[in-house]
Amino acid sequence: MTSSTTFEFTQIGVIHSCYTEKFGIPRQPGLVEETTASLELLPPFNREDILDGLEGFSHIWVHFVFHKCIQEKWKAKVRPPRLGGKEKMGVFATRATHRPNPIGLSVLKIDKIHKHGKKIFIDLQGADLLDGTPVIDIKPYLPYADIKTDALGGFAPEKSAPSQVEFSELATHQAISYEKKFGRNLLSLIKQVIEQDPRPSYLSNTTDRHHGIKLWNTNIKWLAKEDRLLVTEIEVEDDVC
Repeated sequence: MTSSTTFEFTQIGVIHSCYTEKFGIPRQPGLVEETTASLELLPPFNREDILDGLEGFSHIWVHFVFHKCIQEKWKAKVRPPRLGGKEKMGVFATRATHRPNPIGLSVLKIDKIHKHGKKIFIDLQGADLLDGTPVIDIKPYLPYADIKTDALGGFAPEKSAPSQVEFSELATHQAISYEKKFGRNLLSLIKQVIEQDPRPSYLSNTTDRHHGIKLWNTNIKWLAKEDRLLVTEIEVEDDVC
């Protein structure tokens, strides 16, 4: 009989992301194309030669740790949001964050690789990663090996249809003012995040209940109507981003 073995991994980098809390993070990478994140390589991995050749690839696999779930116990069966939270599936048949080993895997598009002082960054698009996420490895995405045209998607064969998102006059004005000040297309980002309907399954049928999502240094207030999701107000918490 083979017994389980414990392994130790070295953190190679950290993620800087617009998602400052778990609520609102897309459930899969690439769903919110407007999302940008930056992977900062930590010493002793902050070397330019360690990335030689990576500029020839458009995407990478990012191996990371669900660091905000480490203290939470895993369960053999979970309720996937895709099934409305009403049906249980084995944890290994899902991408749930609460796992025996809290390791995640995302394929992300490389925007650019750059150096700032002694720090080296890989800017990424379409990220589904919490700010401060520890990264333990990256690997190049290989289209000839990683694309499987005959793959089956189980109980999630295709992505869900986006919800309709609208902005109040106040929220629109606030988003435009924010973009002028910080140079970020907040309207587009908010729309792509909220149209995924990040509400927990048990609230998916509730209406006129206010919700909040934090993106960068903003607090986005929105509520669900019967036929749409309405962004009502955008609060800027401070000038630090």
